[in-house]
Amino acid sequence: MGVTTIKPGVLTTVQDWGRSGYMGSGFSPSGVMDTRAFRIANLLVDNSQNAPVLEFCLAGPTLRFTTNTFIAITGGDFDPKVDGHPVPMYAAVFVRRGSVLSFGAPRRGMYGYLAVAGESFRVPEVMGSRSTNLKCGIGGWKGRALNTGDYLPFETKGLDFLPNLGSHALNGDAAFYGFDETETVLRVVPGPQDSLFTERGMATFFEEPFSTTTKCDRMGFRLDGPEIETVNGSDIISDGIAYGAVQIPSHGRPIIMLADRQTTGGYAKIGTVVSVDVPKLVQCAPGRTIRFKRISVQEAQQLFREEARHMKALEKMVRRPCSGGISPRRTARRLTPILEAQALASDGEKLWIELSQTDAHKHATARSEQG
Repeated sequence: MGVTTIKPGVLTTVQDWGRSGYMGSGFSPSGVMDTRAFRIANLLVDNSQNAPVLEFCLAGPTLRFTTNTFIAITGGDFDPKVDGHPVPMYAAVFVRRGSVLSFGAPRRGMYGYLAVAGESFRVPEVMGSRSTNLKCGIGGWKGRALNTGDYLPFETKGLDFLPNLGSHALNGDAAFYGFDETETVLRVVPGPQDSLFTERGMATFFEEPFSTTTKCDRMGFRLDGPEIETVNGSDIISDGIAYGAVQIPSHGRPIIMLADRQTTGGYAKIGTVVSVDVPKLVQCAPGRTIRFKRISVQEAQQLFREEARHMKALEKMVRRPCSGGISPRRTARRLTPILEAQALASDGEKLWIELSQTDAHKHATARSEQG
């Protein structure tokens, strides 16, 4: 039971939180580009936080389901449809066996995410992760993006019920991404090589606008804008590259390193975009205005804690009791042994309905005699 790929889209891969602990051996972490959309997608279908999802970019796939299940779609708005009918995003949606899920071009955003209830797709775990590393050809589905005809099995055979389904919906996340705003502000912790830039260069980085370009992929986003001045060039002895690190090559314009980044690099890093803001960046289409805001390490840590609390609050909202929250089949299975035990214990006795009928007959006889 799973999905058959009718059209693969531009770049559709299986991703989870990422492959940690192997950068020292030359393996990039990979994982989802938009961690926020990834977490919410799994939350909406009651999956564990790190269940693998399908990530797609620029053009989504067309998939046929071979079993009943529930899905959730988050991230960019790719105009999702099931059997030609629009379906909501940021909500658990029931799809039937044989249904076809399709996507169009993104109306807003760049990356979309598909989570399937029951811990999602069954793919091998490689080095502690199911994420696809395209350069190394490991993880995900055969270490590559989906192709036409690929069949991805699910961890479960199919689901016809999701507890408290009525609560498994949110009002999107447009306010976080700022899709309706004219620019995106990314908060940055300066360093570790900010001393290699002049005061004028630092002022340019934090005060002048930049813009996203078509030179963007899972490895990093190149920005266009004014040249950032250095003291004596930006070449350094290669060192490790963190998620969200902002490199400044010799041409003086920023490159923000992302999920499939190289493990080391020889360009000075003027700062690091805080992890909670990276999802905003990856959903920016080319030509989007970007501004950087300086913050401290302590402020970045506070933002991380606030996001954790926000996710906890969303979890409570999604799982709150509502009508239709009890499975009829599960309730019947639980009640059957209880009713059978009561039937055996009362063998030979009148059933409660028979007793009620007898009592009613007695009351009717008494009223007629009194009358």
